[in-house]
Amino acid sequence: MAHPKPDITELDPVWARIRHEAETAVADEPLMGGLIQHSVLHHETLPQALAYRMAVKLASPEMSEQILRQMADEAYASDPGLADAARADLMAVYERDPACHRFIQALLYFKGFQALQAYRLGHWLWNEGRADLAYFVQMRVSEVFGVDIHPGARVGKGLMIDHAHSIVIGETAVVGDNVSMLHSVTLGGTGKEEEDRHPKIEDGVLIGAGAKVLGNIRVGYCSRVAAGSVVLSDVPPCKTVAGVPARIVGEAGCSQPALTMDQLLDQKGKDA
Repeated sequence: MAHPKPDITELDPVWARIRHEAETAVADEPLMGGLIQHSVLHHETLPQALAYRMAVKLASPEMSEQILRQMADEAYASDPGLADAARADLMAVYERDPACHRFIQALLYFKGFQALQAYRLGHWLWNEGRADLAYFVQMRVSEVFGVDIHPGARVGKGLMIDHAHSIVIGETAVVGDNVSMLHSVTLGGTGKEEEDRHPKIEDGVLIGAGAKVLGNIRVGYCSRVAAGSVVLSDVPPCKTVAGVPARIVGEAGCSQPALTMDQLLDQKGKDA
């Protein structure tokens, strides 16, 4: 006797919660029914929903939604890690952003989350040797979301980009797991050198709004970069740096600054 096919929501609690939130949202605001039906309830899995959402957002007269959907479906089918990273990113937004009260908010409305998932598709294309299509995705992410992440950059799971306006991450940058950054952050180079020229951000780092981290330098795990700082040299683990150029002003203040999102310093320049 054949066993019934398991409900995908039983295997993916994140997707189950998104679908429940979608049903509630439609009941609360029927005018959103069409958008939510097409974006969430029409799909059986999170990868399908992500592929649809990315295709809709990135489509243009130069590249149709259908072509982009085929590309995204291929990527998610080829690399299950893309959906795993999306789940981790979704949890990061929900847990760290006080403006996020439901998973569905990030999926439908938060450009930081959406831009990051689109970058991940571009990075997959880059690794597959499909550079021109990867560059196209990068261009559209910049045009649509105001976020410019080179497809060659390597970004870990659980990244939260709050507000996400004017984020720039260069080609040889590496961002670890469970990192948080706010708007107008730049992970850039310092000149025209073509080798490894961009920052390496280790796990658990918090980067404040407007901070610039420049050159092939390392920001140690669980450190904090204060808003508006310009970092030009290595940062040891578990420290807070601030200023132009940035200097160490104290300890990180807690074991996981990227999770607590605490950016305050006391009057003596040490952690509150």
